[in-house]
Amino acid sequence: MNSRFVIAIDGPAASGKGTVAKRLAEHLGVPYLDTGLLYRAVARDVEARGSQLEDAAVAVIAAQSIDARTLCDPALRGPLAGDKASIIAKIPAVRAALLEYQRNFARSGAQGAVLDGRDIGTVVCPDAHIKIFVTASDEARAQRRHLEHQGRGENVAYEVVLEDLRRRDARDRDRSVAPLEAASDALHLDTTTLDADAAFAAVLALVATRLTH
Repeated sequence: MNSRFVIAIDGPAASGKGTVAKRLAEHLGVPYLDTGLLYRAVARDVEARGSQLEDAAVAVIAAQSIDARTLCDPALRGPLAGDKASIIAKIPAVRAALLEYQRNFARSGAQGAVLDGRDIGTVVCPDAHIKIFVTASDEARAQRRHLEHQGRGENVAYEVVLEDLRRRDARDRDRSVAPLEAASDALHLDTTTLDADAAFAAVLALVATRLTH
């Protein structure tokens, strides 16, 4: 294959896709974009304007004026920010406004790029050289999120976390534009029983099968 490559990694919340995508980009020496941060940033900026997340007009303006320098904002991390992002992501005009940003990023790296999200392999980069769909059981993902809450000193019941994840999954799967789904040619990885190192090793193995063909 060409020396330049784009790797698309998709999957639901807490599946581990972000962790493996970031490590993979570092390993390969190419730029990495967590596209979920874009939607989180739009949600943040909509609320900063004093508007509701469902306000499509304000959300589109926020998406069109996204500042990449603010994507490192710690406020964009955490389950609450992710939940708000899934509301923003249902707005078709917002997705359209962010589409070119993501595609430009995919073209920006001299050697390639790694992007993770929910529609990278199906919509953003349908011609990506490698597509991986990462998943895990609802219970495993909820346990990971529950531990994150505990690590921040937040007293959130596991059952609440599980229900929140399932509600977010439903929003992501059922939205009319770019729903969460695996590309037909994606490689699949189930991380239910894998820790971070094992998941990364599995992704490296999947990438190797494509890079050598």
